Amino acid sequence: MQVKTGRWARIATVGQAHWFFGNLYEAVVDIPRLTGERSPGLLTPGSPARYFIPAAPATIASTALALTGSWHEGGDRRAIAIAAAGTAAATGITVQLVRSVNLPLLKEQPDLVRREELARKWHRANLARLALLILVRFAFRRATADRR
Repeated sequence: MQVKTGRWARIATVGQAHWFFGNLYEAVVDIPRLTGERSPGLLTPGSPARYFIPAAPATIASTALALTGSWHEGGDRRAIAIAAAGTAAATGITVQLVRSVNLPLLKEQPDLVRREELARKWHRANLARLALLILVRFAFRRATADRR
């Protein structure tokens, strides 16, 4: 079975943009602090889980399929490796933030001191994630060039 790299690359590009701009928006409006001030609930209105959960599997899968297809088609190996490693690292940061920051904010109602601590932790890690996603975007574009 031949992977249609171009189709997967287009889907991945949309998903990566959603991931980057969604997290940039959350940083600008300070979602961790806002989340800590609302009623607890994983899927209640205002929860970031509502707009990230549907897109995450499609973004990761389409990125992996596009990079795999590009690898098999003789794409730029360094760019493919950088895009794959960056995606894996950004995913790891996301998983860690969900477990250590988002879930406590969404399931509990921590006191103000704890909310501030969690918000600072989120912002530091999110900055690293955003930087990685920029790196991923450039590497992914190079890795899938001429395959769209």
